[in-house]
Amino acid sequence: MPEVTFQVAAVLFDMDGTLVDSTTGVIGAWETFAKTYPGLDVKMILHSSHGVRTVDNLAKWCGITDPESLKDEAERFERAIVESAEGGIKMLPGVRSIFDNLSPAKSKPNQQWTICTSATRVYATAALNAANIDCPDNFVTADDVHKGKPHPEPYLEGAARCGVRATDCVVVEDAPAGVISGLAAGSRVIGLLTTHSREQMLKAAEGARQGYFYLVPNLSR
Repeated sequence: MPEVTFQVAAVLFDMDGTLVDSTTGVIGAWETFAKTYPGLDVKMILHSSHGVRTVDNLAKWCGITDPESLKDEAERFERAIVESAEGGIKMLPGVRSIFDNLSPAKSKPNQQWTICTSATRVYATAALNAANIDCPDNFVTADDVHKGKPHPEPYLEGAARCGVRATDCVVVEDAPAGVISGLAAGSRVIGLLTTHSREQMLKAAEGARQGYFYLVPNLSR
């Protein structure tokens, strides 16, 4: 792929599958929940649930409707991710190099990057710390939005917290739900082939304006 250059006001990163690898933990968490909720098709869930808020996944797949129960089970699920992650939650290739070249996210008034994750704040903070990634100021979690990915709200909120317009940002994503979210927010999107196939990512980007979607293997290439 030829080199492409464009200017942006801020970079909005997804977390799981983009910055950190928690794959074994997520598989383990769903296997744990399959014991509580018999009949769960873990393989099918893993194929279609990545990038979606934990509360939304649990409501869909486990049939949990009570808000308080949903909150409690989401916390239990994300604890299970950390406990099930063999070898811990790790930083993905290329992430350290990119962050070394971005200005610190704690600089004010406008930070150059932030994270927009479908995880809760408790889990996101734990995962970033485990992977030795600094938590940026005002990063966006599942707790901060009314509608999660693929709705554009997470990336619209991330841009707002950076003090810029989403149309002036680039989103970095590994999941179809996140690609749809970023494009719907009006941002350019860089898709990573770290967790999904090329076909899945291209399907998510159908209808994207020319020059608004790019696909790369990971952040090191």
